[in-house]
Amino acid sequence: MHNFSLLDLSPIPEGNTAAEALAATADLARAAERAGYHRYWLAEHHNMPGIASAATAVVIGHVAAATKTIRVGAGGIMLPNHAPLVIAEQFGTLATLFPGRIDLGLGRAPGTDMATARALRRHMAPDDSFPQDVQELIGYFGDSSDATPVRAIPGTGTEVPVWILGSSLYGAQLAAYLGLPYAFASHFAPAMLEDAIDTYRRTFRPSARLDRPHVMIAAGVCAAQTDAEAAYLRSSQILAFARLRQGRPGKLPRPVKDVTAEVPAPVMAQVGQALACSATGSATTVRSQLRMIIDTFQPDELMVTGMIHDHAARVRSFEIAADVLTDLRKAPAAA
Repeated sequence: MHNFSLLDLSPIPEGNTAAEALAATADLARAAERAGYHRYWLAEHHNMPGIASAATAVVIGHVAAATKTIRVGAGGIMLPNHAPLVIAEQFGTLATLFPGRIDLGLGRAPGTDMATARALRRHMAPDDSFPQDVQELIGYFGDSSDATPVRAIPGTGTEVPVWILGSSLYGAQLAAYLGLPYAFASHFAPAMLEDAIDTYRRTFRPSARLDRPHVMIAAGVCAAQTDAEAAYLRSSQILAFARLRQGRPGKLPRPVKDVTAEVPAPVMAQVGQALACSATGSATTVRSQLRMIIDTFQPDELMVTGMIHDHAARVRSFEIAADVLTDLRKAPAAA
């Protein structure tokens, strides 16, 4: 593992506003920069009462302006919702304002329900144009002559790093075919993680953008002074995920002492499977769990994420995780 990074959805806790959530995101980004995180990514979700990062490019600008050195990017932009030229202009502008610091991760899912997807798009194309749209978008970031009929301005010549995101073999195959870095959404869909990494590494074709495979995987993290405190804090995310599965999305719930009393057993089992790639506990416990994930999957980069109702506790959780990951990055991998 060469680097560790952080994924933030700008959660809106119960009792808080979107404005407070966005201010908390900027504060967390500054803390992440101090703690040694390599990237700070934000994700596109729409019509979600508990997530404030819908206008992802705008929030990336907010975070980049609040920090100095950390890379800031999208994990990701759901490209089917947008014209490639528009995204090229947005991220070309960001790369022009914050040179050498902007990443663009691209996803194929809508990032919302179908009614909202229809509201986002001028039309719903029946065929999958994602591979073509990715290549069109990359083309806008390259050097182009004045004679090129359509250019992204700003954007042309910025060479913004493009990642393919995924939770299945589709993204792994596309990233390998195009010679792009690949990020797997194992923090909420770990089922195909091993197969996807194998497919990507085995079929990777070097490109002008990347000469060898580069895999980033995501893991949930909730760290605190003790295992019991961490389990209590993590109950907010478990509740939020369970309510989403039940069709009741809302703001990030306050933590509870016994989360199993709040969630039906079948739903709890689904949530447990979805959030299995995670580490929860004291620094010692989190170290052991993250070490197991790193040794098992051998990622080039690990991205951690986690939603905690109390902002100070959330900042502290990522600080503990950074200390652990800094140590693990130095340690030799297990045989």
